Amino acid sequence: MSDTSEYAEVEGLAINRSDDLLQLTLLRPEKRNAIDVVMMEGLVRAFTAASTDDGLRVIFLEGIGEHFCGGADIVARNRKDADAPKPRAGSIQRRLPVQAHELISLVLEVQVPVVCKVRGYAAGIGFALALAADFTIAEDEARFWAPFAQRGFTPDSAMTWLLPRRVGEVRARELLMLGREITGADAAAWGAIHAAVPRADLDVTVHDFLGEVAAGPTVALGLTKWLLHAGRDASLEQQLRNEAFALELSSRTDDFRAGMAALSERRDPRFEGR
Repeated sequence: MSDTSEYAEVEGLAINRSDDLLQLTLLRPEKRNAIDVVMMEGLVRAFTAASTDDGLRVIFLEGIGEHFCGGADIVARNRKDADAPKPRAGSIQRRLPVQAHELISLVLEVQVPVVCKVRGYAAGIGFALALAADFTIAEDEARFWAPFAQRGFTPDSAMTWLLPRRVGEVRARELLMLGREITGADAAAWGAIHAAVPRADLDVTVHDFLGEVAAGPTVALGLTKWLLHAGRDASLEQQLRNEAFALELSSRTDDFRAGMAALSERRDPRFEGR
């Protein structure tokens, strides 16, 4: 099991590792929980630690207050400071692979289910995180927005990879090139997120869903997540090999034996995540 001391809180990010749940909460409500460099690095470290945490069964990502995440804090990043040296050419290209792009890759690849709760705005990288999570549940009136073109620059955080795969290329063009905002209800109807519910039901729905995911066969769920991700670019031959590999591993788990016992005894399985 990963040492829980590896989950170090930073300013703007609360981290709670308890039982089999890792809860990550964005803590800048006055900025719509916009993610700054410190928060980004904290999230990358947390997801990196989670990837080797054998006691973990679900990761939960949320924002405090009225909004999930208003995007990256580009205002702070580009604030004029007479004493600060001007960044060298190529600074964005060097920074993104170890910050926002690394974070999205970790969310997509960590072999633990990631559940995201969205109220209010999910913009920019907030939208990308909601797309990258395995399950995102939003309030019906949440707002999903990719504001890149409206700010005069191009998308990042895998938005041009995620959106076409979630909602199709035609709708992705509308969202990325025209900057259309969509509600949580529309995002669910388009297949961008798992579900949308009335605001009054959001907390209870997410709480119950976290319990359902945490009670699942964690190794099998993680390997299924890997198969779905790898299968997007694999040939049929390669994906069949991947499935054989995953089946070999999952069939050696305690949860597999628990599932077989439940089947023979005609009862619901009780998985331990092992």
